[in-house]
Amino acid sequence: MIRRSAAQKGKCCIMNEFLLKYGCNPNQKPARIFMKNGADLPVEILNGRPGYINFMDALNSYQLVTELTKSLGMPAAASFKHVSPTSAAVSVKMPDELKKACFVDDIEGLDDSPMATAYARARGTDRMSSFGDWIALSDICDVTTAKIIKREVSDGIIAPGYTPEALEILSAKKKGNYNVIKMDTDYVPEELEHKQVYGITFEQKRNDYSVAPGDFTNIVTANKVLPESAARDLVIALITLKYTQSNSVAYAEGGQAIGVGAGQQSRIHCTRLAGNKADFWHLRQSGRVLDLPFKADIGRADRDNVIDVYLGDEFMDVLADGNWQKFFTEQPKAFTPEEKRAYLDTITGVALGSDAFFPFGDNIERAKKSGVSYIAEPGGSVRDDNVIETADKYGMVMAFTGMRLFHH
Repeated sequence: MIRRSAAQKGKCCIMNEFLLKYGCNPNQKPARIFMKNGADLPVEILNGRPGYINFMDALNSYQLVTELTKSLGMPAAASFKHVSPTSAAVSVKMPDELKKACFVDDIEGLDDSPMATAYARARGTDRMSSFGDWIALSDICDVTTAKIIKREVSDGIIAPGYTPEALEILSAKKKGNYNVIKMDTDYVPEELEHKQVYGITFEQKRNDYSVAPGDFTNIVTANKVLPESAARDLVIALITLKYTQSNSVAYAEGGQAIGVGAGQQSRIHCTRLAGNKADFWHLRQSGRVLDLPFKADIGRADRDNVIDVYLGDEFMDVLADGNWQKFFTEQPKAFTPEEKRAYLDTITGVALGSDAFFPFGDNIERAKKSGVSYIAEPGGSVRDDNVIETADKYGMVMAFTGMRLFHH
């Protein structure tokens, strides 16, 4: 007998199987999640009816945030899209300029809510990619966090619990259909995991390697000074990568991943993609962007898109006569490539993690353009000497972890 969830019976309950509307695509029916050993699922659906991809995002993102909290001892949050994080962050207090760049400067009580601070950072990092995200929280969702989520376009959330008022706020989203999942914190998965591809079953031991600040003792560069804050950011980068589709690299700064490059066949393409996202993250905190004269009726998603275009190569699409009037009260000045480069050249102290070794020094050259000072990667390339030499040229600190973190 199938025991169904709140979404199927009208109230939440424990279940050992949940029937899904469909799988990855509408034509993939039937679809379900269940425990192969017949045990109850370690999740409760408190609202909505999550789908196949929702659960993939939920279960991957929840592992990410719980590992961050276990490693760093701080509440953590992640914003997920298509089974990879757009960002992950811990609860480092936000300066006023950062609150404004993340569009949370009007949230009352933000400084008093570590959980809300972590999510504000994660959601605010790459707002274009986070549109329609899945949210994971390491701790109980409070009212302040729920108020941030309430006004953003999002598919759902997973957390170990919710305050009654927070649950009420979230359950009202999407006309009452917002997906809210509660995770059993006592759940321990089996050591061996399985998946099927083309009818063939794969089996492997779960990747239970835990990234910690103490993993960066094998520093291979001449500069061996690794501050605690940099070790924290390297942990964030590597744990983020552990749940990112490979190949992947991640830039991190100030307690959050600021640029994630996922699923590229070439590592230099990962480094460029993530570096470009990190650059946009920094540029969005410049006075030029923070002071853009947006019209009062511009929606959040439209504003995010305009900023993205303004900072890109097609900036005249929003600055040309006949166009700027749609978005601004007055015509902004262009942020020229030379001005952007000058601003980015002032950035230092960024951490960079890679899920596998860097095969060439060109990755380090690109990283330098985005202010990278600290690097963690497995090592083991036949060209390690070239990579180390390039890092030494810029006075970077680079640690070899000896651990690859592919995720597929």
